[in-house]
Amino acid sequence: MVATMSIVPLLANTSFDPEAVETLSAAFDDAWAKIKQSGSTFARPAYERGAREVLAKCIIEMAQRGERDRRHLSESALKFLAQNYMQ
Repeated sequence: MVATMSIVPLLANTSFDPEAVETLSAAFDDAWAKIKQSGSTFARPAYERGAREVLAKCIIEMAQRGERDRRHLSESALKFLAQNYMQ
């Protein structure tokens, strides 16, 4: 079983306030839940760690540019993953 990666360690060296960290974590969890529910190849153990890292980094990058909408962060990260990585 693959250890589940959290977005929080990737936020350690950022300047997000606690409210933003909560929003980013929730957006990450939402995105991952959608992948798991869809039965996507990304949810398989061989791809899970990489897919979760891509989602987390995408969400963090959008937040660094000022995005704070949880739904938009989640949906945009999913779209990025789908468009840039083969399933």
